[in-house]
Amino acid sequence: MNTFKDLATNPDHTRWMYPLFLIADAALCGVIIDKIPYTEIDWKAYMEQIAIYNKGERDYRNIEGATGPLVYPGAHVLIYRILYWVTEQGKNIQLAQYLFGLLYLLTLAVVIQCYRKARVPPYVFPLLILSKRLHSIFMLRCFNDCFAVLGLFSAIYAYQNESWHLGTFLYTTGLNVKMSLLLPLPAMGITMLQALGTGEAFTQAMIIVQVSCLYGYPFRKRAPSYFARAFELTREFLHKWTVNWRFVPEDVFVSRPFALSLLSVHIGLLYWFVKTRWMKPSERRPRDIWRMIRGGVPDREQDQISRRITPNFIMTTILTATTIGMLCARSLHYQFYAYIAWSTPFLLWKAGFHPIVQYALWGAQEWAWNVYPSTPLSSGTAVGVLAVTVFGVWRGTKHDFAKGKLEEVKFEGAIDGEVVDQHEHAE
Repeated sequence: MNTFKDLATNPDHTRWMYPLFLIADAALCGVIIDKIPYTEIDWKAYMEQIAIYNKGERDYRNIEGATGPLVYPGAHVLIYRILYWVTEQGKNIQLAQYLFGLLYLLTLAVVIQCYRKARVPPYVFPLLILSKRLHSIFMLRCFNDCFAVLGLFSAIYAYQNESWHLGTFLYTTGLNVKMSLLLPLPAMGITMLQALGTGEAFTQAMIIVQVSCLYGYPFRKRAPSYFARAFELTREFLHKWTVNWRFVPEDVFVSRPFALSLLSVHIGLLYWFVKTRWMKPSERRPRDIWRMIRGGVPDREQDQISRRITPNFIMTTILTATTIGMLCARSLHYQFYAYIAWSTPFLLWKAGFHPIVQYALWGAQEWAWNVYPSTPLSSGTAVGVLAVTVFGVWRGTKHDFAKGKLEEVKFEGAIDGEVVDQHEHAE
């Protein structure tokens, strides 16, 4: 029993376990592609839009496919132009599926490294490879969200390794595939301000702007239509397709007060986490953010704050902000589960729930996202698990960075034998 407990809870064992997870999932991916029929949803539309782009059209208002107009930024166009060429104008569907299978395994490998860097115990890792819906999103649907998720977790891993410029480039690439990655931006800004100081945080903001302009460069002569479509914030949503708010009456769902209420809750939750959790490394309040931006922080104090921005803290803030955004989203479609599936296991562990409760909540969420079409019960479950996750993380991080109780500890052999700085927080 002691050996079993050690295998399940000691993060050091993930060093040899994670290749086994990748091998097992690679085999599963092959079976899925060969045995389960492909389902056409957006792939054909993507290819039709790229075909119009290849003919020289640069006005987003004139680029449309079977499911509607092109509404994704320039990195999406670049990636699917490559896929258009590789898959014989999108006709070789099976090749596309195998490419997305490789994309899935690459993303999973990055996710696992993020988890290892945050010292997550091994018993959590099976949840990363068991999702039916997630495999479907990658290999049976070929959604562009897959590339956005790779950008998000690649950025997290780069930030965990203090490669800030690289991380911001990877994040911005994901953002320019799909603007869903705007959701973690507030947490990233707070984290960078504390980890890097005002000057370098401003540099990261400029990287986001410049790289976004680079991806949008082919559409520079039609910039108004590009930004209006690629980063549209006023889209209308249909009640029949929503996964998360099916239990809300349709007249309420489409109403402006409902949208404004969700926006208010979103802003309120972000402020609550900034005030009570995300500013803890600097031991400052939200109203001091402007002072930090304007006047900076003394070098010695900045070094102390930077050391408190641990890989665990980085991952917690970014994934929490993403989950808050998903909880308060006006409407979620099935492909949005790509952002949730690999965030939830970490956040449930961070919330401090018993492992059985973690697995039960994960199972309830997985069930809810596999009900098609969604029902009041499935949508209520999806929203409920997101809400429990968010408030669980807030409770579970209550004693992180307890003021005056921070003790820096160094231990050897945490990951691959290197010396890692870890911060131990006592109440």
